[in-house]
Amino acid sequence: MRAASHHQLDLYRFMFELVFLGTSASAPSVHRGLSSALVMINEHRFMIDCGEGTQRQLLRAGLGFRRLDKILLTHGHLDHILGLGGLASTLGRWEALDELNIFGGAMALARVHMLMEVVFGPGQIPNTSVSLNLMEPGVIFETGNFTLTAFPVRHRGPDCFGFLFEERSRRPFLPEKAEALGIPHGPVRRDLVAGIPATLPDGRVIQPDEILGEPQRGAKLIFVGDVSHTGPLHKVVEGADLLAIEATYLEADKQLARQHGHITATAAARLALNAGVRQLVLHHVSRRYTPQQILDEAQAIFPDTVVANDLDLFAVHKEKAVTMRSLKHR
Repeated sequence: MRAASHHQLDLYRFMFELVFLGTSASAPSVHRGLSSALVMINEHRFMIDCGEGTQRQLLRAGLGFRRLDKILLTHGHLDHILGLGGLASTLGRWEALDELNIFGGAMALARVHMLMEVVFGPGQIPNTSVSLNLMEPGVIFETGNFTLTAFPVRHRGPDCFGFLFEERSRRPFLPEKAEALGIPHGPVRRDLVAGIPATLPDGRVIQPDEILGEPQRGAKLIFVGDVSHTGPLHKVVEGADLLAIEATYLEADKQLARQHGHITATAAARLALNAGVRQLVLHHVSRRYTPQQILDEAQAIFPDTVVANDLDLFAVHKEKAVTMRSLKHR
């Protein structure tokens, strides 16, 4: 394989990493813990849900507790939040908790508040370090590289959310134009890529537009937890590089799925197909099925489907295929 050029390496530098800490629906199984995932973006970490047993999964994955200061809740059902009590206790007693920002809907935060009072005592929640943030649809976090947006989903009860992690659009550097203009390698090119005009040794002033291409959409990662209807999701998940979504039931049990506010593997696959998704990753799977049954049903509609296992890590780049590896033996 030919070594990548510096230009190619620059394209691959930014990525989202998604680690599944728990992938079981409602109750744990021998091989699957309760719902939790971690999205890592450069120095930022976002935990999505925190089911019972999440702490141990963090340790098994070799990820630890550092920089674990942002927790996003898809909704307030107990199988998605019960691990928060133990996690807050560990962070507060052993890991020198500086700040823990928990984002969720009103019902979720009300339940979390009760959990925190169990941990710290009634009226003793340290407001300086534990912050309960009422979440509404829209951008909830952003940097110069990416945005994190919460969007509403339908499940059972109010205030249920999914999350969109999106790399900001960028203009690619065109090395052939830089060479034609005689622009030297080094700081001058970096300034131009950053949008800063540069003056060359011969006095010419080069504008960024002269060596940058048209804006290109960045990587797009979508995480959906429990959901009962996929129709409202088509627009938000359109063109996603990776869509992680529940597949609690098979199509043969679609009536059960409707009764309990969930979807089937078939529904998830149809959503991915119709929305032009690049990679579909299924989680929140019921113990009543084997992973192969879920995979077979989804792949019959959308071949680029994976059923996530606990401690699977997915790396999402815009310029190359989604990659997967397991953290179980780290």
